[in-house]
Amino acid sequence: MDSCAAVEKEVEKVINKFSAINDHSQRIIGDVISLIEKLRSSIAEGNPDSKVTAGQVDVLNEALSKTKDKLHRLTTEHRDLHGTVSKVGKAIDRNFVADFTATSRTDVFQTERNVMLLNKIMAQHFYRQGMDDVADALIKESGLPAEDIVPEPYAELHRIWEAIHTGNLAPALDWAARYSAELDARNSTLEFKLHRLAFMQILNGGVQAQTDAIAYARSNFAKFVRRFEKDIQILMGTLIYLQIGIHNSPYKYLTAPEMWIETADVFLKDACQLLGINKDSPLSVIVNAGCTALPALLNLKQVMMSRQVTGIWNGRDELPIEIELEPDNRFHSIFACPILRQQSSEDNPPMKLLCGHVISRDALNKLSNGPIMNNTFRLKCPYCPMEQCPSDAKLIYF
Repeated sequence: MDSCAAVEKEVEKVINKFSAINDHSQRIIGDVISLIEKLRSSIAEGNPDSKVTAGQVDVLNEALSKTKDKLHRLTTEHRDLHGTVSKVGKAIDRNFVADFTATSRTDVFQTERNVMLLNKIMAQHFYRQGMDDVADALIKESGLPAEDIVPEPYAELHRIWEAIHTGNLAPALDWAARYSAELDARNSTLEFKLHRLAFMQILNGGVQAQTDAIAYARSNFAKFVRRFEKDIQILMGTLIYLQIGIHNSPYKYLTAPEMWIETADVFLKDACQLLGINKDSPLSVIVNAGCTALPALLNLKQVMMSRQVTGIWNGRDELPIEIELEPDNRFHSIFACPILRQQSSEDNPPMKLLCGHVISRDALNKLSNGPIMNNTFRLKCPYCPMEQCPSDAKLIYF
């Protein structure tokens, strides 16, 4: 964003200068036309067969001199405009880099395993976006084992999410009814919000839809009275304004597009949590993290080049910076053990304890007074009181 703002600032300078030159040019051209009109009137006053008088010669010389001066000023301003325009190109070159090879590892996708992993995550992303035909073509052309990619439930959730945005609540209501018990156990508001949208959708039919709306409320709102009593009372209050239209009532916010967007997002969030899948596509998270880190990496590259420092991270699976992708969310390319203050590696990978805390394998061995051999020794987590067997720790991947 800073780069875009810097370029935009130079573009605004060009636009302002162009506008100023345009106004000035119009005034100069108007002055020249006035001088020529004055000269023509002076010549027209004399006899066509008579010679040009001294006064007319003076007017002519004055007109030529002023015209030449004004055109010279106009040319100078136009030349200055070209200088300002060229600064835009320099700002783009300074703030945007076309060659990003110095900030990437070119050897990452030289192994067949990494290529297959990339194709797999791309196929999963396409399924999440509802692009089943693209995902199927990728699987077929890349030779991925079909059993490694399971399109459901990603495709189903995406179709339901899109249906909500288009005003079709039937698929979402069917899904919510199928998982009603699980949603209630999680204290989810999804099912009620879907029925609220369906109720308001019926009311959009006007007074003649009042009977259908009341019947729908009696059939579907009874189970939500305890949790959403006040909200249901508000929905019933909308019936009073059917004659003048809900959009003219204090309850017009219930029909706003934001209500549909919010419900669609709640569906995607709750459905992913319920099914134990990530709400965001891993590919989109990786791309966003990379784009966020890129400006800092480019700045680091310039510092390295100015100080003739190379190979800081070329030989290791890590980045020398911390990446802020979203508020309260930080991503780092490698795990650092909070006990030994060492970065993990293949020989010293991160291990997750039963309590959820993560330390390195070396730290686990040190806390266990040696290699993990049996289930008799009880280890106390260094961050919480929970005791556990060291052999219960599980290897995790970052």
